[in-house]
Amino acid sequence: MATVRMAQSSATKVAWKLQDMVAHSSNVSSLVLGKSSGRLLATGGEDCRVNIWAVNKPNCIMSLTGHNTPVECVQFNSSEEQVVAGSQSGSLRVWDLEAAKILRTLTGHKANICSLDFHPFGEYLASGSMDTNIKLWDVRRKGCVFRYKGHTQAVRFLAFSPDGKWLASASDDSTIKLWDLTAGKMITDFTAHTSSVSVVQFHPNEYLLASGSADRTIKLWDLEKFKMIGSSEGETGVVRCVLFSPDGSCLYSGSEDTLRVYGWEPDRCFDVLHVAWGKVADLAICNNQMIGVSHSQMSVSLHVVDLSRVKKSGSVIQGLIQDDKPLAAPTSKATTLRRNYERPITSCNRQKMKQTPDADRRSPEGEGRSPSSEEERDEKESSAEITNPDDYREIFQPHNAISRTPPKRNDPFPAPLEDDTILIKPCPAAEIRTTMPNRAPAASSTPVLRVEPTVVAAAPPAAVSVVTAPLTPPSRHSAPTSKLKPSSEVIPSTRNEPIGLNAGDFLPPARSGKTSVATEEEALSQIRKGHDTMCVMLTSRHKNLNVVCAVWAGNDIKTSLDSAVSMNDLSIVVDVLNIINLKPSLWKLDTCSSILPQIEELLQSKYESYVHTGCTSLKMILKRFWPLISDTLTAPPSVGVDITREERLQKCKACYKQLKNLSNVVKNRAEQVGRHGSTFKELQLLMAPLDY
Repeated sequence: MATVRMAQSSATKVAWKLQDMVAHSSNVSSLVLGKSSGRLLATGGEDCRVNIWAVNKPNCIMSLTGHNTPVECVQFNSSEEQVVAGSQSGSLRVWDLEAAKILRTLTGHKANICSLDFHPFGEYLASGSMDTNIKLWDVRRKGCVFRYKGHTQAVRFLAFSPDGKWLASASDDSTIKLWDLTAGKMITDFTAHTSSVSVVQFHPNEYLLASGSADRTIKLWDLEKFKMIGSSEGETGVVRCVLFSPDGSCLYSGSEDTLRVYGWEPDRCFDVLHVAWGKVADLAICNNQMIGVSHSQMSVSLHVVDLSRVKKSGSVIQGLIQDDKPLAAPTSKATTLRRNYERPITSCNRQKMKQTPDADRRSPEGEGRSPSSEEERDEKESSAEITNPDDYREIFQPHNAISRTPPKRNDPFPAPLEDDTILIKPCPAAEIRTTMPNRAPAASSTPVLRVEPTVVAAAPPAAVSVVTAPLTPPSRHSAPTSKLKPSSEVIPSTRNEPIGLNAGDFLPPARSGKTSVATEEEALSQIRKGHDTMCVMLTSRHKNLNVVCAVWAGNDIKTSLDSAVSMNDLSIVVDVLNIINLKPSLWKLDTCSSILPQIEELLQSKYESYVHTGCTSLKMILKRFWPLISDTLTAPPSVGVDITREERLQKCKACYKQLKNLSNVVKNRAEQVGRHGSTFKELQLLMAPLDY
């Protein structure tokens, strides 16, 4: 086994953190990288949303809504023009990212969706669930084409073969099953793993399958003879990701804080690299760089590994790589004779594969069934909110236009220098010093990209060397630095330090030019400062929330919102609005008239999270109620007495007056740069009809 190789002292780093961002308003539950470009990221959260991101950009491109339960799994199709998401309720939703709209809502599973994969050539996708079933769906006709049964526990991972004829499934029952899509039956199953199988991956060319498991092994399977040809025993934790190199010459394995590079026939490990990506969830390769992504609570972290400096070949003797020359011709007869996949070449062949008659005849649930009223209602309530129009047009709109120039190339991410270090020496708390090269202050943007220290090598206790990732230089995707204006008025929702606390307050005063060591009593006294006040404030907030919850339990949304407003605590209003925004059907016209004055305060708040909630609520009101308000105000007077119409007219007049006041606030804030500026510009467009 190759020894762990730490980053060597050279001009640039081998592995570094690219980005750290808050992706959802609640915990992130799933994510996936676009494998074709390596530059798109989809995240699913417990807030029931799917957010689409451009890698190395802080702002979300679009936010997809419609699910009523947390999103458990997401997946791009091969062209990255569609994305599918599965939820805890067992439903699937497919969105067209170019058109920014939902395509289909599919229901049928009875438990959480755990795994998804698009067919490489057609409008089909496969889903695996906690109910142990695998279903093949025709996205065009909203129907289940086939159901595969055989696993006894949750299906954790699905992968189509490159030729689209087979489907591999991995399960918590420690087995891998291979399914023939044309025949509609299982070909074989592999049972060598001793614990849950977390991932499977087909070789890009040969009839070969790799699998990773919680038993800390990676196994390779010959798909002609259906037998195991290799097994690695060197993993130190659960194997979370496996990925073949684009040319199929080696296999990358991602586990907690570690990247390994394997060869087979014979089994060997070419390289082991420490990467501080935590529990990595997905890998992608672009421009000879590997992108690894992980999540923890509401945050998502992206790391980059320079594959040009990772050993992918050579002979291994006593754990050391002896050379870095390409391997000679394969010595294994099995490798030489292993068959390659036959991919369809023409569009005619692809269409024929999508309409395989065997699958149609075996469909137990009917491929062409009519959508239920519940599915139609869910599709109407689903939406794709474009939160970053500039990035959306740059990434998705070029597909809709005739391009007369070569397509834009994704440039590699620049590697930071190795010499940016912080030296921490063991000494009393008052004598801690940090030394870094002087650098110009960087312009800030929202959300703030956190720069985390990454330990590169184990050092003796006398001195610990820690490397910090420098700020990423602006690329062609990012806005010029000169246009960014630091905002000292808005407190970002993602920050590295608490607001209103100074580290110096926790240190004893200096005496006679020297810093003394704080006694235990002095330290505790400093820490207790403000504790009682904070406890009183939190207790009061908890009491207020209980009052709102008690009113809410009676299904009286308007009264509960009015009670939150009457408490004169914006944090309570924000909590209630965040709940209402998750289900647009809760909004009513009288609710709007009560909350619009509060939204004006939220939009002018110094807290970023308050501003975000205010913008989301205002956008919801404009989209759902402006047509009603406009039609009511411009309608001719009715004949006779219509009390209901008069009440509606008065509410519409009140809402219109408040919206006019808000339009001035939105207009002023639209001049900002960054995520807030683009959000307020979008609101300004939505409020343009107010001026007519």
